[in-house]
Amino acid sequence: MSFKQRVYYFIEPRYEPGRIVDITIITMILLNIVALILETVEPIYNLNRAAFEAFEDFSLTLFTIEYIVRLWAITAEPRFAHPVWGRLRFFFTPLALIDLLAILPFFLPIFGVDMRFVRVVRILRIFRVVKLARYSRALRLLGQVVIERKEELVSIFFVLLTLLVISSSLMYFAEHDDQPDTFASIPATMWWSVVTLTTVGYGDTYPVTAIGQTIAAIIAILGIGMFALPAGILGAGFVDALESRRKEENGLTCPHCGEALDEH
Repeated sequence: MSFKQRVYYFIEPRYEPGRIVDITIITMILLNIVALILETVEPIYNLNRAAFEAFEDFSLTLFTIEYIVRLWAITAEPRFAHPVWGRLRFFFTPLALIDLLAILPFFLPIFGVDMRFVRVVRILRIFRVVKLARYSRALRLLGQVVIERKEELVSIFFVLLTLLVISSSLMYFAEHDDQPDTFASIPATMWWSVVTLTTVGYGDTYPVTAIGQTIAAIIAILGIGMFALPAGILGAGFVDALESRRKEENGLTCPHCGEALDEH
């Protein structure tokens, strides 16, 4: 095994040697999120400004080293084996882009970017919590389920989008004459439709005509069912994924095709 492969197995959470880095990075991510939250409390931040800045510099340095090492060692992965194109492919993967966004504030001052813009971009530190997807088995499982059920989820999305447009249009024509300021246009009415379909019901916008209230009642009932569908799809996907993982761990799946052995 080459040195690069050893490094790759050490930093990649899918392999047992990577558990040390795994725990370290997860701890740093959680501490960064706590620091980001506490920085918004002015009395705490003003009393500990130097400590917050030192911790931020340390975190950025650590995450930058992790990013560079990962970019260097990624060619040990067969999918990214080519020294140039493999790294470029990895560079544009979602998790690699998230890693880059998490360290971006470190590089902007070096290139002479206005510090006022840097302060705005520092909000990108929130992407460090998304880095947990690389190190958490549960979050990786969620991503796997979403990918496997993407067709069903996209179908539900388009149904919801269609329902949103129809409900907004109907409510606009039903209420515009009586409430021209509130239901000024179909796009403006979409705010009411979103609030109603999700059953949030802020109460800032509501119909006053009989036909508008009837439409609202129907849309609210439809919204309960429509927004329950994605949860059901993801729930079924989780059950299937957990069952597959259990069979793999117990050696109940075929190593060649991945099917359950009792199906052969």
